Amino acid sequence: MVVEGELLWEPRARFAHGSNVARYIAWLHHEQRAAVADYDELWRWSVADPAAFWESIWDYFAVESGTPFHAVLDGLAMPGTAWFPGATVNYVEHLLRHARTADDHEVVFHHVSEVRPLAHLGWRELARQVRVAATRLRELGVRPGDRVVSYLPNVPETAVAMMATVAIGGVWSSAAPEFGVATVVDRFAQIEPVLIFAADGYRFGGKDFDRTPQVREIVAALPTVRQVVWLSYLDESAAPPADLPATLAWADLVSGADVPDFRYERVGHDHPIWILFSSGTTGLPKAIVHSHVGVLVEHLKVMHFHLDLKPGSTMFFHSTTGWMMWNLLMAALLTGASVVLYDGSPAHPGPDRLWELAEATGATFFGASPTFVQLMEKAGVRPGKTFDLSRLESIMVAGAPATPETFEWCYRNVKRDLWVTSQSGGTELCSGFVGGSPTLPVYAGEIQTRSLGMDVHAWNDVGGEVVDEVGELVVTSPFPSMPLRFWDDPGGERYRDSYFSTFPGVWRHGDFLRINERGGCFIHGRSDATLNRFGVRIGTAEIYRVVEQEPEIADSLIVCCGLQGGGYYMPLFVTLAPGAQFTGELRDRLNTRLRRDCSPRHVPDEIHEVPAIPYTLTGKKMEIPVRRILLGMPPAEVASRDAMADPSALDYFTAFAFTVSVHRP
Repeated sequence: MVVEGELLWEPRARFAHGSNVARYIAWLHHEQRAAVADYDELWRWSVADPAAFWESIWDYFAVESGTPFHAVLDGLAMPGTAWFPGATVNYVEHLLRHARTADDHEVVFHHVSEVRPLAHLGWRELARQVRVAATRLRELGVRPGDRVVSYLPNVPETAVAMMATVAIGGVWSSAAPEFGVATVVDRFAQIEPVLIFAADGYRFGGKDFDRTPQVREIVAALPTVRQVVWLSYLDESAAPPADLPATLAWADLVSGADVPDFRYERVGHDHPIWILFSSGTTGLPKAIVHSHVGVLVEHLKVMHFHLDLKPGSTMFFHSTTGWMMWNLLMAALLTGASVVLYDGSPAHPGPDRLWELAEATGATFFGASPTFVQLMEKAGVRPGKTFDLSRLESIMVAGAPATPETFEWCYRNVKRDLWVTSQSGGTELCSGFVGGSPTLPVYAGEIQTRSLGMDVHAWNDVGGEVVDEVGELVVTSPFPSMPLRFWDDPGGERYRDSYFSTFPGVWRHGDFLRINERGGCFIHGRSDATLNRFGVRIGTAEIYRVVEQEPEIADSLIVCCGLQGGGYYMPLFVTLAPGAQFTGELRDRLNTRLRRDCSPRHVPDEIHEVPAIPYTLTGKKMEIPVRRILLGMPPAEVASRDAMADPSALDYFTAFAFTVSVHRP
C-alpha cells in the first residue's frame, strides 16, 4: 500500500530541461532579471519581489498593450491593489495570437458530444468565426461593459460566443444548461445582461433534455435582455422559437465574410472580463468580477509554467460550462496548445469513455477529479492496458483533495512515466494557489509546490505560520487575478467579509492547508466545514481518504455539530457500491481503520447508509448545508435545490434531522 510522501516519480532530464519553467529560468539569467537556480528559489523571488516577477511575465510573453503601464502594481494593500494601471489589453487578442501563424490545417478544438461525432476546428476558422460574431454583436448594440450571458453546453459555439463577447469589451458570464431556472436567474439577474446565448437542450447519459421551456422562463425573468442568440443543438434543423423576443439563429451570427480589419477592444486595468459565480448553495451566489489584465498575466503563468502546455500539446479536462475549469480550458490557447471539448456523461456508454476520447484526440494532458479516479478503481478500468496513451505526458487531479491512492492508481493503471500533479485554487482567482512544476518530483498525495507569485502560507488561529501542521490557507501579498470586486457590492463589504474579515489585509481562502518542510502542500478540505472535535481540528479529507478506500464504500460525507455544554456530534454518512450491504462488520471495520490510520478523534459517533451524497452543480460536497440542517435550520434556508446536482439528495438529511433533535445545541 502506498504511503503519503512516498516518492512516485522524478522527471527525466530531457522533460525537466525542456519545460517552460526551465526556459523561463534561463531567460531570467540571460536578461539579468533574477539569479535563481531552481523552482524553490524562483518561487521565493516571485513573492519577495512581486513587481519584478509580474513585470517579467509581461515581458517574457510579450503582452500586447495599446498604452504603456505606469506601474506593475500601485501598492501591496489587500483588497484594492491595481495591476498594470495605464495598460490597455484584450484577453482574446492573446488567446488567438497563435492563429496568426497557424496553417490552414492546424487544429485548435477537438470537439465531440453525445449529440455530435468527433470533429475538429482549425485555428484560422476559429479566429474567423470570432471576428465575424464579434462584429455582429457590435452591430446588435453590445458595448464595452455590457454583460452577455450564456446557457450553452461545452461545444465550440460557446467558445466562439465567449471570445466574441470579450473581444469587444463585453463582460461574459456562463451557466451550464443543466442548471435550473432559479439557479440561472439568481446569477444572471444580479448582473443585468443585455444579450443571452441559449441552446434548445443537451444530451447526457443517452437521454435528451429539452431546455426550451427553461429558456423562455429565464428570458422572461431578465428584463434587461434585448437579444437572444439561439443554438439549435439537439435538432440542428429546427428554427428558433417564434415566441422568444429578438431571436437570432447562431448560423446568422457567424455567417458572412471575414473581417480582416477587425479591431479588438483594448481595455483598462480595471475593466471586467467575466463574472464567475460561487456555488450559491446558501443565499445568492457571489458574483465575482475578474479583470482582463489580471486574468491574462495569471493565465499566461499558470498554463505555461504549472501545466507546461505548449504548441503541440492537447489539453483534455472534462468540464461543464458552469465551472471555472471551462475558462481554464480556453486559457490553454494562450500557449498555442489545442483543447478537447466534450459534452456528455463521463461514463456513457461505458466508464472508460474519457480514456477512449483521450486516445482518439491524442491528449497529452488529462484532467481528472479524485472522485473520477475512485470510480475507475471500483469499475476495474485500466486505461493504460486498453488504450494507446503514448502521447499522454501529464494528469492533473483537481476539484477535491487528492489522496496518495489517487496518485498511485494513475501510475499503476495509466503509465509509469507520467507527471501527476494535484492543483488547488478556486473560482475567486480562476486559477490555482498551489500546484505543479515539471521540474520537481512527485510524492504520493502531495501537491508539489506553491504557485509562482502566490504568497501562500498556512496560519494558525492567531495568525502564526505553521509548518507540517494543518492551518488556514492564507495569501499575504496581492496577486493579479484577485477579484476586482463583487457585482452590486458598491462598498465592498461583502467582498471584504468573505476573505479579509478573519485576518485584516490578508486573504483567507477558506481551505485547510498543510505545507511540509520541503514545500509540498496538502489541502485538507474546507475550513468552514471543520470537524472541530474536543479542541482538535480535523479536515474532512482525512476521513474521506480512509473511508473511501474500503471497496464497499462508493462515497461519503461527514459533519460535526457542536452541542450545548461543549460536546460534539459527528455522524458519518456513506453510500454503498453496487451489490454491497451495510453490516455491523463494515461499520466496525471503518471505525477500526479510522482509529488506526488517523486517531480516536476521527472515529464518528454514528455511521449511516444514505441513498445519495448531496453535491453542488460544480461538484462540491455539501457539508455545510447538511450540518446546518442537522442543527435545525430549515432546508430551504441552507441550500438552493436548483444549485444541486441532485436536489433529492438532501431529503434524507431533512428527515434524519428530526431523529437527532436531542443533539442540537
